[in-house]
Amino acid sequence: MRKNKEYIVNEMLLKNYEKYYRIAYGYVYNEADALDVVQEGAYKAILNADKLKKPEYADTWICRIMMNEALELLRRNKKNEPGYLDERSGREETYEDLDLKNAMERLSERDRMIVVLHYFEDMSLDQVAQAIGENLSTVKSRLYRALAKLRLSLEEV
Repeated sequence: MRKNKEYIVNEMLLKNYEKYYRIAYGYVYNEADALDVVQEGAYKAILNADKLKKPEYADTWICRIMMNEALELLRRNKKNEPGYLDERSGREETYEDLDLKNAMERLSERDRMIVVLHYFEDMSLDQVAQAIGENLSTVKSRLYRALAKLRLSLEEV
């Protein structure tokens, strides 16, 4: 059974690599860090494949691992301020939509996760609820509150 779950996890990682990268990038806003998140998340997913309870939810399970890895990287590095100097490349990072990035950073981690998954990854609210382990009505109310906060933040600019 372990080999079967490991095979499913490997297939999901190969099939959805770009999706996992976009999720990571949506949190860390840095290409190298996003690649690190995906690599570490893939390692943990393969290592813990036997803990996957329902193989049909492998994608959701891996998304959750990627989100947790991205949040862990942010906690470790405290580099989520706009325009920080990237020590590895020696250049300042630039952002296409700094206002939206700043507004997103003002959201709680949970609210940001819901917005990213629903709007940037095109997941249904049911899928988002399953990915973050909340019930659907909680996800809906968090999403609407987060959108209201984003709207207010963007109007201030």
